[in-house]
Amino acid sequence: MLYLKDISYMLSHVFFMVFVYLFLVHRYSPKKTLLICFASCFAMNLLDYFKLNLFPHSGLVYFCTTIVQIAIAQFTGLFISKKRDSRVLFISLSASNYVIVGSITASILYILTGSVYLALAGNLLMHLTILLILFCKIGKIFHRFCERDFGRSWWELCLIPVFFFCSFSCLAFFPYTLYEYPENILVSIFLMITMLVSYVVVLRYLDSEAKQVEEYWKNVMFESYIKGLESQNYLVEQSEQNLKILRHDMRHYSMMIDSLLDQGEYNEIRNIAGHINEVVNENKVNRYCENLIVNAILLKIAEQARSLHITLHLEVLIPKQILVNEYEFAMVLANLLENAVFSVKNLASAKKHISAKIHCTSEHLLIDMENECEKEIDFDSITGLPKSKRGEGHGLGMQSVQAFLDKLGGNIECYCENNRFRIILFVKFV
Repeated sequence: MLYLKDISYMLSHVFFMVFVYLFLVHRYSPKKTLLICFASCFAMNLLDYFKLNLFPHSGLVYFCTTIVQIAIAQFTGLFISKKRDSRVLFISLSASNYVIVGSITASILYILTGSVYLALAGNLLMHLTILLILFCKIGKIFHRFCERDFGRSWWELCLIPVFFFCSFSCLAFFPYTLYEYPENILVSIFLMITMLVSYVVVLRYLDSEAKQVEEYWKNVMFESYIKGLESQNYLVEQSEQNLKILRHDMRHYSMMIDSLLDQGEYNEIRNIAGHINEVVNENKVNRYCENLIVNAILLKIAEQARSLHITLHLEVLIPKQILVNEYEFAMVLANLLENAVFSVKNLASAKKHISAKIHCTSEHLLIDMENECEKEIDFDSITGLPKSKRGEGHGLGMQSVQAFLDKLGGNIECYCENNRFRIILFVKFV
């Protein structure tokens, strides 16, 4: 019996580390991550020997040692993960539930068959089956949620694995085991099935919600793109019409200039030439860059800024072909510029000013944006990004920007000094 418990617990610790290694996005190199997982696994197995072999009849030692093992396991998941937040804790707690199923399976098989070898074989097979099924079904979902944040708090979701784990522990291990109360076997089996089905259903639902958020922002971006093209087309049509009128009137201007030349009115001739140049410049269609999609977005934002009497100074260096997804890049620009416009639109006229440097070359991507800001800004303690105060449904734009940078491995920095907000995004292309 003791031999069965020792190996069963050891398998649980090993597979727990395999779960967190496969399901989490790592902060460190694969070699260093494996070393950390191995050290944690060794420590938990050492504590198993302490509670199962040295003090097998002490309930207090069993309870305290188990609490320490849980702390080591959860800390390991947080330590090796790229992002250390409630999502990572949810995954680590879930991994504890997955591996406890294998241990319960071993106990059930031993009670039913009395064979240690069959119980251990069933334990190993159950661990492998759960690992493969979950990794294939929801592994990508876990990775997506580790990489991106969709505005949902995961602290409440952490209660799901916590209560499942407590239920399993009370039914199968502490204070009485399945060996002492085999009547709990059927309940334990149904609880295991319920847990596995619940995880798949809940996570697929959350993944569906996340995809809806992504689709929403894609639609917003395409809507902005279409409006930008419509505005650009309208400006081109207006310019063509005005230039047609100018060409029609040129013969009258020519007659006036000839008459003024005969009279020696050179200053008046200069005024006419200046007027013609002014008409030509007024009907010049702005082109911020060669990339059609980005240019359309910038034109739309510029038109929005003009309607609110906001001075928008853009320094744009973007070629026709860029190294990043041009739709995602345009959406990032739209989010940042619209946030800046919203921030300054109610300020005094002298403070309605936004400056932005936007470069996307073969070597790097840089967005450096600055604007006046009289209201206090709250920054997220984890991401460092400003938090929206406009209520539910807002703030997703900054999360979209963060996801874009995470995908490229870039950096973002935000700060507010002397009532001026500045945000800098930088990506170095390899």
